[in-house]
Amino acid sequence: MWILVLTYGSQDHVKREQNLPDDPAFLKATIAASQAENAKMSATLQAHDQLIGELRLRIAKLKKQVFGKSSEKIEREIQQLELALEDLLIPAAENSTKPLDEGDAAVPAAPVASRPEKTMCRRPRVSEKAARERKELDPGTCCPDCGGELRLVGEDASEILDMIAAQMKVIEVARLKKSCRCCEKMVQLPAPSRPIPGSMAGAGLLAYILVSKFDDHLPLYRLNEIFARMGADIPDSTLVDWCGRAMQVLQPLIERIETAIMGSDLLHAGDTPIRVLDRSRRDKGLGKGVRKGRIWTYVRDQRPWAGAAPPGAVYYFAPDWKEEHVHHHLRQTSGILQADGYKGYVAALQM
Repeated sequence: MWILVLTYGSQDHVKREQNLPDDPAFLKATIAASQAENAKMSATLQAHDQLIGELRLRIAKLKKQVFGKSSEKIEREIQQLELALEDLLIPAAENSTKPLDEGDAAVPAAPVASRPEKTMCRRPRVSEKAARERKELDPGTCCPDCGGELRLVGEDASEILDMIAAQMKVIEVARLKKSCRCCEKMVQLPAPSRPIPGSMAGAGLLAYILVSKFDDHLPLYRLNEIFARMGADIPDSTLVDWCGRAMQVLQPLIERIETAIMGSDLLHAGDTPIRVLDRSRRDKGLGKGVRKGRIWTYVRDQRPWAGAAPPGAVYYFAPDWKEEHVHHHLRQTSGILQADGYKGYVAALQM
């Protein structure tokens, strides 16, 4: 029995080994040059990946402009592309020693053919209303060389943008008891009111929880972890209760805003679908336990003609797209309604 063994490139491999020099210095230089070339190629590939990510993000934003702001699919695509682009930019910034916020204005995007390897970042814009603190570095009153008196001739000022982290603080309210020496009357100030009677939560903490939950979209279990790092172990069930009770406290304010906006003589209306969890559908074997709800939005905005009323919006949720919801929203509304051709709007205005 014969066994056929095929070899590819073995002679070339031997020849390459024979052609390698024996000088260690030359070999080290060759390796260093190869490593430099590999690093350059890696940087080029990373720059190309970054450019591809930026172009894809730009295309998604252009699609959003063409198809309208209500396209949730495009909005989610933009968010995912922004996350992917951040993953490319952060390692590049980690290895960079160049200042990132030079200049006062945003640098215009260069053409693709002449795009630089690294994109310059604009200087952060900080509102004039932001809190500011001045720190003076005074060299003293005596000259370090001759001991003479120093006089002020000017200063070099620069700005550092810093963050004061949120701090969990326990406020102890001590109501002092005093008695009159003459009539023995006991005097004590009443306890201050709390947003949620009998609860430890202060107004600032409740506002932080609501903004984090409903505006920053942080789950309550993550807030539990954040508060634990601050030294307060607040159970998830307590956070849920605080959210519900805080919304009860805000209900009168919500009703005032709703009355003011829906009473406007000009409203802009629109609706959009929203995915809603429905575990009963999953229990019945009807899909993944998600159904489609509806969000109706009514906006008052008088800024184009310098109106006196401030802009505002009212949001209504409904489990479906029935006309009866619009009838309920517009039951006490009169005036001009700018909306699409949904038949519910037409029927409501004809009532």
